[in-house]
Amino acid sequence: MSYAELAVTTNFTFLTGASHPEELVARAAELGLAAIAITDRNSVAGVVRAHTALKEMRRELGKATIRSTVQVDTCSHQPVGEWKTVGAADRLLPKLIVGSRLVAEDCPVEWLALPTDRPAWHRLSRLLSRGKRRAAKGECRLMLNDLLTGCRGLILIALPPTEPHRAIAPVQAMARRYPGRVFLGAAPRYDGSDQAWFDTCAALAHRVAAPMVAVGDVLMHRAARRRLADVLTCLREGISIDRIGSRALPNAERRLKSPAEMDRLFARHPAAIRRTTQIASLCCFDLDQLGYDYPDEVAADEAPQDRLVRLTREGLARRYPGGAPQRVHDLIDKELALVEELKYAAYFLTVHDIVAEARRRGILCQGRGSAANSILCYLLGITDVSPDLIGMVFERFISRHRGEPPDIDVDFEHERREEMIQWIYGKYGRHRAGLCATVIHFRSRAAIREVGKVMGLSGDVTAALSGQIWGMSNAGADPERMRELGLDPRDRRLSQTIRLIREIIGFPRHLSQHVGGFVITRGRLDELCPVENAAMEDRTVIGWDKDDIDALNILKVDVLSLGMLTCIRKSFDLLESHEGIRHSLGSVPQGDEPTYRMLQQANAVGVFQVESRAQMNFLPRMKPREFYDLVIEVAIVRPGPIQGGMVKPYIRRRQGLEKAEPFGPALAEVTRRTLGVPLFQEQAMQIAIVGAGYSAEEADRLRRSLASFRRMGTIGEHRERFVQGMLSNGYDRGVAEQCFSQIEGFADYGFPESHAAAFAMLTYVSSWLKCHHPAIFACALLNSQPMGFYAPAQIVRDARENGVEIRPVCVNSSLWDNRLERRADGAWALRLGFRQIRGFRDGDARRIQECRGNGYTDVESLWLRAGIPPAVLERLAEADAFAAIGLTRRDALWQVRAIRAPAPLPLFSDPLDGEATCEPQVALPAMHLGEEVVEDYVALRLSLRAHPMELLRPRLPGLIPNRDLPRVPPRRVSVCGLVITRQRPGTASGVIFLTLEDETGVANVVVWRRIHDRFRRAVMGGRLLRVTGRLEREGIVVHLIADRIEDLSHRLAELGHPLEGAVGTTSPRADIAPRPKHQPAHAGHPRDQAKRLFPSRDFH
Repeated sequence: MSYAELAVTTNFTFLTGASHPEELVARAAELGLAAIAITDRNSVAGVVRAHTALKEMRRELGKATIRSTVQVDTCSHQPVGEWKTVGAADRLLPKLIVGSRLVAEDCPVEWLALPTDRPAWHRLSRLLSRGKRRAAKGECRLMLNDLLTGCRGLILIALPPTEPHRAIAPVQAMARRYPGRVFLGAAPRYDGSDQAWFDTCAALAHRVAAPMVAVGDVLMHRAARRRLADVLTCLREGISIDRIGSRALPNAERRLKSPAEMDRLFARHPAAIRRTTQIASLCCFDLDQLGYDYPDEVAADEAPQDRLVRLTREGLARRYPGGAPQRVHDLIDKELALVEELKYAAYFLTVHDIVAEARRRGILCQGRGSAANSILCYLLGITDVSPDLIGMVFERFISRHRGEPPDIDVDFEHERREEMIQWIYGKYGRHRAGLCATVIHFRSRAAIREVGKVMGLSGDVTAALSGQIWGMSNAGADPERMRELGLDPRDRRLSQTIRLIREIIGFPRHLSQHVGGFVITRGRLDELCPVENAAMEDRTVIGWDKDDIDALNILKVDVLSLGMLTCIRKSFDLLESHEGIRHSLGSVPQGDEPTYRMLQQANAVGVFQVESRAQMNFLPRMKPREFYDLVIEVAIVRPGPIQGGMVKPYIRRRQGLEKAEPFGPALAEVTRRTLGVPLFQEQAMQIAIVGAGYSAEEADRLRRSLASFRRMGTIGEHRERFVQGMLSNGYDRGVAEQCFSQIEGFADYGFPESHAAAFAMLTYVSSWLKCHHPAIFACALLNSQPMGFYAPAQIVRDARENGVEIRPVCVNSSLWDNRLERRADGAWALRLGFRQIRGFRDGDARRIQECRGNGYTDVESLWLRAGIPPAVLERLAEADAFAAIGLTRRDALWQVRAIRAPAPLPLFSDPLDGEATCEPQVALPAMHLGEEVVEDYVALRLSLRAHPMELLRPRLPGLIPNRDLPRVPPRRVSVCGLVITRQRPGTASGVIFLTLEDETGVANVVVWRRIHDRFRRAVMGGRLLRVTGRLEREGIVVHLIADRIEDLSHRLAELGHPLEGAVGTTSPRADIAPRPKHQPAHAGHPRDQAKRLFPSRDFH
């Protein structure tokens, strides 16, 4: 007898289901089920993953991968975790039924809702949207009346409560409303009363005229997940495992069962088993039927294709005022013909309209991704990457073979992107536009904290264990680290905790919103997929993530943010207002030799994409001289080229140390510009086509396997096909294997040339600004924070090294933003703004500016004229903002303390009336330099006075200043400095790179794994380190290979200030090591204690 399981809860019923959708589908195939229905609680978030897994199993002979087990590290851009494969070879695959488990607030019955056709799916989606839009994020408020009005076309299976009589009224009401579509589900209780319960359900079914159907009420694919299911229950209820009591599963029976097992359970009710397959046969809806209609973008009765042609011709005249070459015309004709054939004109028009609106508002934007492969995108103004700068491969962007929509990502200024998001909502309406979701998963840190808490581990133990995790990790708790904490991994409960932590890693935790991926429809969006409220006000999110959208071939418009665009736009504004020079991204002079000379010297702090230590170390060896060199620079220091062994051959050829060795003349042209070394996705595709005889469709399939962020299979399947193809084209096996191993590096992160070109454009523009207008660039960079790799301290330091005078915050000169002031010699000085003061607000800065007049003479005049409360005055005093009017930091604080009222009273607000407070003159002890430096870091996150190492160096003998490292002969040396970055790239086999800063410059330190294991505590948590090791030098690039590391953070106390902990705390943007816990304050003054409680993250 066959059986269809119609009640399956996946782990997308968060903290309830104990198995991935992919695992459940694969297990259903193993058991020989006729069908499986995914029915999560008031959700359809997991159905696309089950759908994708089933399709992959059909294609890959029963194999499928679990998508949630791997994610891409945002720092290294490579996958974290191992791909887990499930499957059932040589089995008939089950039918997938997509549905939901509807839970209404005023109804004791839960309902399995299974759509029978596409209109029924639309109604289910609208019903769920209605419940989610009236509730907070992550919740759904449905009422029985919603079900009575919105379930036409759905199969409804009632799951009665433990008191069956409570189900009579609602089931009868639903049966009258939807005759022939309502059934009564009977799920085993697994407590010894199953047969009695089935008899009760049969009697209830007879009474309410709803035929009985067997359901398993499944929570897991195998019995082994029972313990994890109990842990999820504890997490959901907020209790420990010792208090779970009757809420624990009594056994492991809520798993998928074979038809034979279900037949034995329902032996007295065979019709209930038979009815499962009958219901399954009625459910004809499949997600592949989900038609998607993109907005037609008709404007003034002009057809989309006609409008696209017109805008293209207008862009041609604008981009090529002197006439375009024939190659450009040929590209236009080719792309327009393909766009018309595939009916994608409306999509281009949508992106064009968004970009045009942004430009109308003065918002800088730039298309990236594969859009740079399109001449249409260049002419429409979506990208500024000219076809003359890179070799366009339009098929990488749109292909008739792929049958998938194009992908155009548009970056906007990060401070103004919300304007464009709300404009999209306003233009299309919330019923037609919504952001994609992002699934937040359990990773190692969260798994250790939450599972450890459930299993009874103390808070300090879980904090210590999770604090050992560096960056993204799916490895779980390390037994070795447990031993270091005095724990015994062999302890039964602890070993079980370790297993449960590993099991829960990769489980979805909740849905969040995508950074900017919009789905826009011609009709109702809530008929395509449920729509819910986001946590952010005025945003709505659909219930599927970007991979789900891609799997269903639904067009997505990415409205992303990029801090560098904000910085460049502010630089352009300053350039126009202060120098009278007007520029856009496309008008910045190309091929500027001083700009490239600056980059060759690794002077790149703040420059987009090349400011990391790895990139800055590579620049002197790369010696970029033209734009395409920057395209390569952006792409080459990535996991794909590194793991593929492409970096060293390329740089040796670049330096003339070896000759390019292309794989035969046919492939020479493919890699000509990269000296015979494949670096880009487009080159991998061309090698497969030219060398191995792949068709365009097969080459794109290879590209998908290489791109880890969309990877759903393994690359091994292509090896034999690729090698045999090259053999048949006359290449020997050695060359074929070598060629494949090179492009195999892309299996972790294949970088597209078009993406690199779009980024390289911003790299060049930001470099040009830094080279020719350093004060303007530094000012804009500070005004765009937080963004980029470095904190304000490093930006200010770099600006000073490039000849820019930095002036301190001043109540009589500063504005909210940092500003430029003309020096006597005509150059520009940079005046720090109030935004640099920790905890300061824009509104207070505005009041200070508006009431400034001819300037403030003392603290009280500022209080009286601007009405600034004492707490804000105290922040100004702590930042030494009254120095220009002759008040030291302590004098200003003393005057602030004399002000007791939060605001001046109207009768006493005029100092001329003589009612102002008169404090006697007090001679306060002067602060020494160490105290001043620490106070600067506390208030401003930087100091213009001195570097801490300048004060500590006399007490630390035997150190080499960082500035002297390029001139010191290679030998064993010691350096000391503040840690400003820690990085452990996933491609570096555990090697850690530290950047130490002293008063003279920075030192690059390489820490091998064995040294890290020996000095782990210092490497991960030290703020001031002394490193001893041997020097290695290549040109101007110098590395110190560490063999001894000492944590000297305690020496910061010698600066003579109780808050020395404010110095050397790194920024999370530049330092991916676990954040060290701050020690309890030992400062006595309440003000100092408050500062200790709220330290800045940006002190360097």
